[in-house]
Amino acid sequence: MAEGSGSRRRSLYKLVGSPPWKETFRQGCLERMRNSRDRLLNKYRQAGGNMSGGPQNTFLVQEVMEEEWNALQSVESWPEALAQLEEPLDLAVLEEIQQELIDQEQSIISEYERSLQFDEECLSVMLAEWEANSLICPVCTKYNLRIASGVVMCQCGLYIPSHSPEMTEQKFRACLEDSVNEHGTHCPHTPAFSVTEGTEEKSSLLMSCPACDTWAVIL
Repeated sequence: MAEGSGSRRRSLYKLVGSPPWKETFRQGCLERMRNSRDRLLNKYRQAGGNMSGGPQNTFLVQEVMEEEWNALQSVESWPEALAQLEEPLDLAVLEEIQQELIDQEQSIISEYERSLQFDEECLSVMLAEWEANSLICPVCTKYNLRIASGVVMCQCGLYIPSHSPEMTEQKFRACLEDSVNEHGTHCPHTPAFSVTEGTEEKSSLLMSCPACDTWAVIL
């Protein structure tokens, strides 16, 4: 098994040692890494969102390079190109491409972490606003809600007829906070709120999150 792996690496070295192939291989690896963003982030999340420095601790770099190497073998000109690549590769060429992939991988993860931090900050602000004296509309997040006789209203146009005549601002606030906190136990992203309307049923308040592909009727 180890001998086969070494043979693949030697073949890989020969392939990218030729200047025209070096750029083809480099661009193919970088594009493959960009297209593997979801796969990379899934591995990152499975690792608990923890990553130490160094090539040995990367998530997809080696896989991407091997996949691109296999893809290059399928091109029509492969036999002729392989016959011309007899000189051993300067390992610095492969290491240069590998380092570019490592940098790109870390850039994708850093962008994801910044997105998580932004969502966490937005969620904190939203919960803080709900805990203030005035109840902010979860749909527009701009105006205050009014609840009268169980009807939920906002000047942004939100109007939810009474599902329960006993609905109060305190009960509605608690319902929102419980729903957001429950969502936060399995997804770090901030959910969005909208109003659904049926042809026969009353309007309902819907909480949804495209990041984790979930939704729930809140009211």
